[in-house]
Amino acid sequence: MNLETERLLIRDITSDDKQAIFNYRSDAEANKFQSWIPETLEDVEQFIQRNNKEFNQPESWYQVLITEKDSKAVIGDIGIHFFGAENLQVELGITLNKDFQGIGYASEALKGVINFLFSDLKKHRVMASIDPENIDSLKLMERIGFRKEGHFVKSLFWKNNWTDDVIYALLREEWSKE
Repeated sequence: MNLETERLLIRDITSDDKQAIFNYRSDAEANKFQSWIPETLEDVEQFIQRNNKEFNQPESWYQVLITEKDSKAVIGDIGIHFFGAENLQVELGITLNKDFQGIGYASEALKGVINFLFSDLKKHRVMASIDPENIDSLKLMERIGFRKEGHFVKSLFWKNNWTDDVIYALLREEWSKE
């Protein structure tokens, strides 16, 4: 997968990206809401090897990188979860290097992927599952037009604790109205 936005290139991960991924993903404090924080480069190598090799496969996660178009710097990644037997729904998750936050890159990257999912792949619904303490991600979803569908209390057993889960979603017909 290769997508271009005004300032970004969203592309497939290669083994050459392992150091760049490790650099931002290994920051435990910056990634405290993430389920995967690598401790070694080998962890990243295994992550890259596990990444699904085919895009848009039902019941699979596919990880893509976010890079700056001009510098080619790897600045984050987006997880794309294709789910449901009909393969018309998608869950998104984003991780952005803390050095590149606050300048609109997350919004730009997500909008580019969402446009592709709705326009080219004709997906019906895109959603995100967010920890309610992750205020920046909640604001991001609202800023790009997602609607809050629900707040589930202590519904996920994560990192040995029961945590709440907030679901945001967007339908294709809602996106096209933007």
